[in-house]
Amino acid sequence: MKNNYRHRLALAGIFALFITYNSPLFSQNLPLKTISGTVTDATGPLSGVNILVKNTARGSISDIEGRYALSATAQDTLVFMYLGYKSHEIAVGNNSTINLLMQLDATALDQVVINAGYYKVSDKEKTSSIARITAKEIENQPVSNPLAAMQGRMAGVNIMQNTGVPGGGFSVRIRGRNSIRADGSEPLYIVDGVPYPSQSLGNFEVSTVLGDAQSPLNGINPNDIESIEVLKDADATAIYGSRGANGVVLITTKKGKEGKTRFNVSSTTGVGVISRRMDLLNTEQYLSMRREAFANDGITEYPAYAYDINGVWDQQRYTDWQQVLLGGTANYSTVNASVQGGDAYNSFLISGNHRKETTVFPGDFKYNKSSVLANINHTSKDDRVAVRFAANYVVDDNNMSTTSMVYAALSLPPNAPALYDETGALNWENSTFQNPLAALEGKYHSQTNTLLGSGSISYKLIKNLTLKSNLGYSNIALEENSTSPNTIYDPAYGLDSSFSSISVNNSERKSWIVEPQLEFKRDIGKAGISTLIGTTFQSETIKTLYQYAYDFTSNNLIYDIGSAAYVDILASSKEEYRYNAVYGRVNLNWDKKYLLNLTGRRDGSSRFGPGKRFANFGALGVAWIFSEEKGIAKALPFLSFGKLRGSYGSSGNDQIGNYGYLDTYQGNGLSYQGIPTLQPTRLFNPSYGWETNRKLEAALELGFLENRLLINAAYYRNRSSNQLVGIPLPATTGFPTLQGNLDATVQNTGLELELNTINIKNDNIHWNTTLNFSRPRNELISFPNLEGSTYANQFVVGEPLDIVLQYNYLGVDPQTGLYTFQDYNNNGEISSPDDKKKVTRLGVDYFGGLGNSLRYKNFTVDVLFQFVKQTGYNYLYTSALAGDMVNQPIEVLDHWQGPGNTPNTQQYSAGFNSEAYRAYGRLLGSNATVSDASYVRLKNIALSFKLPLKSELGLACRVFAQGQNLLAITDFEGMDPETSAQQLPSLRQISAGVEIQF
Repeated sequence: MKNNYRHRLALAGIFALFITYNSPLFSQNLPLKTISGTVTDATGPLSGVNILVKNTARGSISDIEGRYALSATAQDTLVFMYLGYKSHEIAVGNNSTINLLMQLDATALDQVVINAGYYKVSDKEKTSSIARITAKEIENQPVSNPLAAMQGRMAGVNIMQNTGVPGGGFSVRIRGRNSIRADGSEPLYIVDGVPYPSQSLGNFEVSTVLGDAQSPLNGINPNDIESIEVLKDADATAIYGSRGANGVVLITTKKGKEGKTRFNVSSTTGVGVISRRMDLLNTEQYLSMRREAFANDGITEYPAYAYDINGVWDQQRYTDWQQVLLGGTANYSTVNASVQGGDAYNSFLISGNHRKETTVFPGDFKYNKSSVLANINHTSKDDRVAVRFAANYVVDDNNMSTTSMVYAALSLPPNAPALYDETGALNWENSTFQNPLAALEGKYHSQTNTLLGSGSISYKLIKNLTLKSNLGYSNIALEENSTSPNTIYDPAYGLDSSFSSISVNNSERKSWIVEPQLEFKRDIGKAGISTLIGTTFQSETIKTLYQYAYDFTSNNLIYDIGSAAYVDILASSKEEYRYNAVYGRVNLNWDKKYLLNLTGRRDGSSRFGPGKRFANFGALGVAWIFSEEKGIAKALPFLSFGKLRGSYGSSGNDQIGNYGYLDTYQGNGLSYQGIPTLQPTRLFNPSYGWETNRKLEAALELGFLENRLLINAAYYRNRSSNQLVGIPLPATTGFPTLQGNLDATVQNTGLELELNTINIKNDNIHWNTTLNFSRPRNELISFPNLEGSTYANQFVVGEPLDIVLQYNYLGVDPQTGLYTFQDYNNNGEISSPDDKKKVTRLGVDYFGGLGNSLRYKNFTVDVLFQFVKQTGYNYLYTSALAGDMVNQPIEVLDHWQGPGNTPNTQQYSAGFNSEAYRAYGRLLGSNATVSDASYVRLKNIALSFKLPLKSELGLACRVFAQGQNLLAITDFEGMDPETSAQQLPSLRQISAGVEIQF
């Protein structure tokens, strides 16, 4: 198979090169001359206007002062296009300067060109469901990860931030969770045509401060992005086959524009603080709780270890530990610089960026990201040959502590001792105090080097037939380590550096892709025909080495593993993945009214055994632009645009590990008679096949009042079957799971609404509003023999996947003062799993965003609100026993104090009352730990002002201010409704900057 694979790749490459470089050239065009000018509207210069030479690939874009320059012949025609304005065509003739005053037009839907991956389509004529944001929305937000810029802006795309620590991860779900596997619902990322991994190379056991592995999207600089499109339905994703089951995120980087060489420099600086805190007990309330707890337990003499209440610690002392440990100010600074230019045939862009962040934690911790982007484009004079090359290199350097300090900030008694003694050393208060700053002696460091290279070569064989080859390469290398020196312990223990240790993870992912394709386009009368056929060859190699070293002679040598007395190799692997596919598309457009789009793909993946490696996927999309019908246009004059569209198709999923179908072994670090030994890690199973996702969608798009009001409504139903999971095995087999297919079906349905309005649009004011709303529903609709499987205590047919089976909390018994729970089997005892039958739903009920953009002359204001209706774990999920030596939220003040009380918290206990402690343990596994976690967040505000400089200076300047996560309205009982219980909340950020172009 490997030889056939190589032969096919070689033949495809030779064929593409032969056609590209050995075909005869067309005759040369007429002599070119430079055309320049300024584009304005009623308020002044207009930037971002596309100026194209009609029927060619040449073009330019106006700069911040409205200026442009390009090359054209005397017989050419220039086409000026800008969203929201009427298009203009002007013949060049003898002119060398062409200035234009653009006129407003609210009906320009066909000017929005959307990237659909292997092809582009106008917003008006698309048959699929594609959400989109552009550089304008991204640049308004002071974020370091592109996923943060997408939050609240796209219908059907739910993105949750896992932590406020720099470099942390995000959870991304496009139209819900399709797989029973928790890691099987990640979307496919494509950056400039190159697949980008959704799985992190990080190890969550090393990056504990992040709460999980670091985000792989850290390797992309948001300022380098021109647009992000998200493909959602079958019509959009089927052409990606097995990789598109969970949606596709297309990231397109910025490219150079034709015109004179232009420089752009911007600088931003800002600060950040935690966006939300909990109300905790003060010293008086806390000590009162402790005294009552001991009294309830019948303890009259406080134990020697109860330092907070037995007189060892100062009972008049009060420290706000949230302020001390999490109340610092994070500083941000970003510098961007770029140069771009070119002529009709060659354009380039080179940009660089450096971002530096600190944290809210005590100590000197930094997160740095530096990136370089180069984009080069060439078009031959006869418009037959086009070459594109892009390279993006990002260095992501993260220096953090090993802990986020959140638990300590919420749990330390308010009268705990000072952090430092009178000499400035860490205070251990005679070994009665576990100083939280000692954890900062441990360090987490990671450095990720990301190189992405992409290119394409296209050749127009004849007028309507183009041969093209896309090429891509990526190399992501991660080095991360986490130290645990002996200095994190109380010196009284007498531990030296022999107790110091370090965990080290070195991982690397290399990948290349080649995609030759042939595209044919032709208009025949009223019919427009577009066809595409291509093939994909992709290879990926992943290397991982995870080591643990301990017992050092000195902490100065802790980063030198070779200096450790003992080194354990916890994981060492090299994996190879091969992927091959053939894909195609046929698009028919009849009279700009009736649209049909047919896509298909045959996939081959090395992750399946012989006979199971190939599968077919496809989709059909149709649309009817009924507003183009004369009868409807006459009967409904208020309707400026109307389109019905629908799609149905299938895509697959191979998001499983490599070699799952083979018997595999690994070294275990042991030996027998001096010979290293191996241990089995997987059982042979070549029978499992592709997970399949069948998608159905129907949508209605309407425009009123010359498209000043646009409404899009879509209903979808996705069914994922033949679930790829690790099927649990009995312990007697020696293996925890066997990779296979479960005959279970997961269904996602939902309603998505999008509203765009142009409220005011005149010579001085432009105000538009956007609203997106998504109501997803997830359900396990089929699972034969679920009751007899190991999943019986995890899933329920007819319920979502994101559920937990818990004790049903009934409240506090007014007589005993203890938590009570429903006895489902009526045996007089509360036990697991018999009484854990309460189905508790976690996750999102609906979500969306509301944005407003207002421009008045040179002033611009953009505001975005994000809203989420959901349930989640509250503070009780990680709470301590009320009455123990741990601080508590003020909610515990409402507690049982005697017979007849019906409070929310049971009687206080210091842990000596076994009945109270058992009731507390059951509470942690009950539905009382889940409550409303809905919120409305002022996600972003961006203010900018363009200085009114004279155009002859050749200089443009813009000053701006930005805010992120400024306000949250929520009734959530916990730290933050978005991040998990023990993670740092997202930070409230405020920044200001200046941008200069010359």
